[in-house]
Amino acid sequence: MLNNKSFRQEAHKLVDWMADFYENIENLPVKSQSKPGDIISQLPEIPPTKGEPFEQVFKDFESIILPGMTQWQSPNFHAYFPANSSYPSVLGEMLTATIGAQCMIWETSPAAAELEELMINWLKPLMNIPSDWTGCIQDTASTATLAAMISAREKKTNWSINQKGFDSQKLRFYCSSETHSSIDKAVKILGAGVENLVKVEVDENLSILPSALETAIAQDIENGLIPCAVVAAVGTTGTLAVDPIDAIGVVCNKYNVWLHVDAAYAGTALMLPEYHNLISGIEKADSFVFNPHKWMFTNFDCTVYFIKDEEALIKTFEILPEYLKTSTRGQVKDYRDWGVPLGRRFRALKLWFVIRDFGVEGIQTRLREHINYADWFANQVNDSDHFEIVIEPKLNVVCFRMINSTKSEQQLEQLNASLVASINNSGKAYLTHTKIKGKYALRMVIGQTYVQKHHVEKAWTLIQSKANALI
Repeated sequence: MLNNKSFRQEAHKLVDWMADFYENIENLPVKSQSKPGDIISQLPEIPPTKGEPFEQVFKDFESIILPGMTQWQSPNFHAYFPANSSYPSVLGEMLTATIGAQCMIWETSPAAAELEELMINWLKPLMNIPSDWTGCIQDTASTATLAAMISAREKKTNWSINQKGFDSQKLRFYCSSETHSSIDKAVKILGAGVENLVKVEVDENLSILPSALETAIAQDIENGLIPCAVVAAVGTTGTLAVDPIDAIGVVCNKYNVWLHVDAAYAGTALMLPEYHNLISGIEKADSFVFNPHKWMFTNFDCTVYFIKDEEALIKTFEILPEYLKTSTRGQVKDYRDWGVPLGRRFRALKLWFVIRDFGVEGIQTRLREHINYADWFANQVNDSDHFEIVIEPKLNVVCFRMINSTKSEQQLEQLNASLVASINNSGKAYLTHTKIKGKYALRMVIGQTYVQKHHVEKAWTLIQSKANALI
């Protein structure tokens, strides 16, 4: 069993290992090459009766666990959206784990509560969020969106459902077919039923049509239903489609409907002044979420949730048993009242480390590099006879596919599915796919913290090579 002396020795070794890991990570297969059952078959079925030496535990980690991990921090990772880390963020996580604080209220860790408040205040002007809004740090955008939807439910029903439960209300929620599945989940969890989630028509850019939204809301009112909340996306998961916040906000304000803006991934682009127009009209919204743990170089999990009406949020989630009553209540922010969980990690520390280490200019430089790399990649696709852009690229995401004039759409889907599988099985890069207006497309996401242009060039060479083999 580790003691303070052996902990110190092993910790030093681990830090050296971590530094070596980051230095050599691009030599590892990006997508794990493990088959189902490979990992568990190498591990004992029952736990050890007596403690084992840490050296043996770590040896098993290196030989069994590490090969079964997909390397999300590899600069050759271009799948999904990134779950970024960085050197300052890792150091912040190490300290957070060492301190081991439960930061549910101000009293349990004053510095954690006040640093969290400071991070919100730092980010608002940088991202062009209204100065009179407030916010907190949640674990994920799914949780923040759930908090927004529950707050909307309670505000719409004068907080009656929290007290009496659902009766016969038919609350309606609205989003596009392109928004994240967490919206469907939130509507299920809050008790409205997924049948009351209305998927609104989109335009050719896959953005919500405000006219279609207003028609849906007016029709629901006519049918005796209660419009409750709209979720607008700034950067959908498949294609980074952006809903028109300003026009949607006009509709929501007209019908007294809560507007929640989900910018989980693309919200980080608001650190760049030239992209503030993505949320034009944000003052008409009620809440907004983005994930520093995606594109802002901060370890998962770290979600920033901004809200216009702090009291509505607190009134929705506040519960005050005797054992949580403190003399400072009312003078400080007790963030346990700002969402679903009572327990809270000290997430603000790693975000603080990242912003201070990179500086605002350093973050902006890295984001612009990623966007420029994506522009370069899109140009290569456009110049190729064997590929096409499927939808106009946005920020650092390019959706493209292999083409062949002799093949049907079904055959093209099979061809591109084979292509992405061949790329991923090589271990040299990792891409995922989506469907855009029925077309199967590969997604090239260029957002890993330390990715450089030569990694993108290498990925394009690999894609061409695998395509040529299929041809």
